[in-house]
This record gives sequence, C-alpha cells and structure tokens, in this order.
Amino acid sequence: MIILGIDPGIAIVGYAIVECKGNKYKSIDYGAITTDSKMLFPDRLKIVYDQLNNIINTYNPDDLAIEELFFNKNVRTAIKVGQARGVEILAAVNNNISVYEYTPLQIKQAVVGYGRADKYQVQEMVKFLLNLKEVPKPDDVADALAVAITHGSSLKFKENFRMK
Repeated sequence: MIILGIDPGIAIVGYAIVECKGNKYKSIDYGAITTDSKMLFPDRLKIVYDQLNNIINTYNPDDLAIEELFFNKNVRTAIKVGQARGVEILAAVNNNISVYEYTPLQIKQAVVGYGRADKYQVQEMVKFLLNLKEVPKPDDVADALAVAITHGSSLKFKENFRMK
C-alpha cells in the first residue's frame, strides 16, 4: 500500500509518500510544497494543486491521508488553510484516490502511543519508525510522514476514517 500523507497548508504543504507492508513502513519521498505569500491567493492554490498532481502522477498512491484542521485563533488564516485543504483533497479525488482524515490526537496516539505527545516526541518517533538519519524539516514534512504512518496503522479499519 502506497500512502500519500498531507499536512495541509497554503504557505507550506507537507507531503509524504510512505509504503506500508504489514507493520513495516518505508519512506519513498517527502518534502514541502511552498508558495510565496506575496502571490495572489488563487495562484497559490493553483501551485499547490499542480504540484500535488505531479506527486500523485509520479507515485500513484493508493490512499490519501490528511490531517483534520483544528480551529485556529486567526480566523482568516484558518479559512485560507481550509480552502487550500479543499484543493489538496480535490487533487486526490480527481485522481480517483480515496481520502481519509485524522485528528492531531489520533495521529499522536498512533505514532507515539500518547494522544497528548508533544511535537518533538512525534518527530523522533517518525525518525525511528522510518529509519531516517534525521528529523525531516520543516515540521510540516514530519507531520505529513506522521499522518501517513497513522493511516498505515489504521488499514484494518480505515473505512472509519474515510472522509464523509
């Protein structure tokens, strides 16, 4: 199973391609899609959509796993990230890829074993589980890897997390 993990955003979209076989994970590729805040917002959305399509066409993932948004104090930012998340989901749907979503609590529970783990603990477990030499940067990339691992650990009951 090839999983595309996404940490949604507009300035930085973390992405991860992870292969899951049983309870073993292999990182195939990971990185960040970035957009310039000086660009027009619709142009930034297009960059995210186009680059995500390129990633999908390159790796042909079976599923997309994306982090649910939690309410941000800055409503304007939350709305923009929500719009970008919609574009990220659209890229998957337009490529006939099923979409699954996980809360930050579920991701921490799956990766660390503790739903209130801090960012450092999650990053270190991502590094350990994928046998990486260092924690991926920026944080959004490590988060995308964590989302992919979470989906991999949930495959037996993944339909509970299918986006409705």
